[in-house]
Amino acid sequence: MTDRKRERPSDYFADWKEREVLAERMIPLIGKLYRECNVKTYIYGQSLSNISVLDIMKAHRVVREVEENELSEFETYPVIEALSKLDLGTAHVDAGRIAVRYEEIKGSGVSIDDYVKEQVADLIGESHDESDRRDVVLYGFGRIGRLMARLLVEKSGGGNALRLRAIVVRDGGAENDLAKRASLLERDSVHGPFKGTIRVDEERQSIVANGNEIRVIYSNAPDSIDYTDYGISNAIVVDNTGKWRDREGLSLHLRANGVGKVILTAPGKGDLKNVVFGINSEDILPEDTIISAASCTTNAIAPPLKALDDEYGVEMGHVETVHAYTNDQNLIDNYHKGPRRGRSAALNMVITETGAATAVGKVLPKMIGRLSGNAIRVPTPNVSLAILKLTLENETTTEELNAYMRKTALHSPLRKQIDYSNSPEVVSSDMVGSRHACIFDSEATIVNGKSAILYCWYDNEFGYSCQVHRVLEQMAGVDYAIYPKEG
Repeated sequence: MTDRKRERPSDYFADWKEREVLAERMIPLIGKLYRECNVKTYIYGQSLSNISVLDIMKAHRVVREVEENELSEFETYPVIEALSKLDLGTAHVDAGRIAVRYEEIKGSGVSIDDYVKEQVADLIGESHDESDRRDVVLYGFGRIGRLMARLLVEKSGGGNALRLRAIVVRDGGAENDLAKRASLLERDSVHGPFKGTIRVDEERQSIVANGNEIRVIYSNAPDSIDYTDYGISNAIVVDNTGKWRDREGLSLHLRANGVGKVILTAPGKGDLKNVVFGINSEDILPEDTIISAASCTTNAIAPPLKALDDEYGVEMGHVETVHAYTNDQNLIDNYHKGPRRGRSAALNMVITETGAATAVGKVLPKMIGRLSGNAIRVPTPNVSLAILKLTLENETTTEELNAYMRKTALHSPLRKQIDYSNSPEVVSSDMVGSRHACIFDSEATIVNGKSAILYCWYDNEFGYSCQVHRVLEQMAGVDYAIYPKEG
């Protein structure tokens, strides 16, 4: 991105109103691309679909802060307008990156319409057929299950190839069980209200979210369900209960009529493939029927570890996670089979163990035997922090390492996994809702030659769910073309 600095406006408020008008005009164009063509538009990786005028403007501001350069609605609106005039096939299109590239050649005489058409040339006239969809079932409806439901419903508006057909919960709920579960989907103390409408159909035993009918199935055994009775076939089951974590236990799902594949939202045991999307997701093969999406912490630390190892080499290190408390802990002091976890999660910092340092070796084999790890559970409900103390093979400086991580977060294949923060004021609650596996906090970096201490935030609920969804898409064979193309 070349150095482009806009002149300071003579009237900040007038400038704001002009940009606000452009953001308002973008919304119907973004909606048309999303619903008619199944084209999702972005500004440097930040989705523009189904967001407000102010959120669109904030997306531009984030680019200005992180890129240390200007990108405004004046540049992006013409790109989105040009895209809306084209008959495009299914894809993800980053209007921000196209706008920046156009600014670099703007004086050449090429019109914005012609330039945009050139950038997406092989997408014009391509199919955006929605007929070949894959059924998804959520087995369990806890924190991850409900966030996965939100993601699947959110993405269905653009004709997403995945459709949530059912959730499975334990038998024996109260008479108003369905309404209670719908309410938990609609209202969330951490992540806020559901974006849209939710209704309950008691007669069909279903929850209808933004027009998506989700059947609620009560069962205590995976292999006792006949999903075809609900019109579900060849489904991918996302098991977020954590009850079964090896191949034998998870194979119970495959015995159910109507199931094709299974994803576990916890570290897998035995010979199960543990996958962190963006790191070893190429290991997913068409014939794989059971995959583990690893843990939230493994997803958070594997991307920065890979990036740093690729650039500097990692000899050894220690990972300390400052982790939000989870449902496994007690609200007040009570018996717990695990050490220390019986003490009140809301009142204590609790030292416990984490398997993430070992588990990362399953997705980054080079790290086997090089990392140790521990964890401290703290009295916050969401967002955790991984502190990486590493010995590098090559010396560097704080400035060089931060610059490399900024480039990685913005311009590398890991840009969906690693976000970058350069604010000295951010705290954990600012990271709620992040769709990245981790957020690299550049202001906290400490480097002394080959010794580096790095701080990586992660939304251990929603950020992790986004990573699970990416694994789910790959298992379903969903592969979106991404524009502009690299190079």
